[in-house]
Amino acid sequence: EMQLVQSGGGLVQAGESLTLSCAASGFSFVEFAIGWFRQAPGKERERVSCFNSGDGDNANYLNSVKGRFTISRDNANNTVYLQMNSLKPEDTAVYYCVADGPWSTCHYSDRLWEYWGQGTQVTVSS
Repeated sequence: EMQLVQSGGGLVQAGESLTLSCAASGFSFVEFAIGWFRQAPGKERERVSCFNSGDGDNANYLNSVKGRFTISRDNANNTVYLQMNSLKPEDTAVYYCVADGPWSTCHYSDRLWEYWGQGTQVTVSS
């Protein structure tokens, strides 16, 4: 069974940090594009960060999170992380771990990602 199970969400103050984790089962991350989307209330889902499939380390980032968020992966444990620093109230959203493949790319559209985690709430208070 292919699953993405998330953890690490919560409530933090502006300026603080939080790390999200996503553990995959049933497939290997190295063969799949992997990443994170988020959806704030009343807004469409937007791509936060992602890797293409394969072992490359070049990541895509949403412009508003560049320099603050870092995506990383542990292929041996099929786990992807999103380290979020200097959080702002506008980062408040439900964050989703996503994967597509095998052998896919970082799609801009949420409609093109096949596998989704359950979502986790990140709330940043001012």
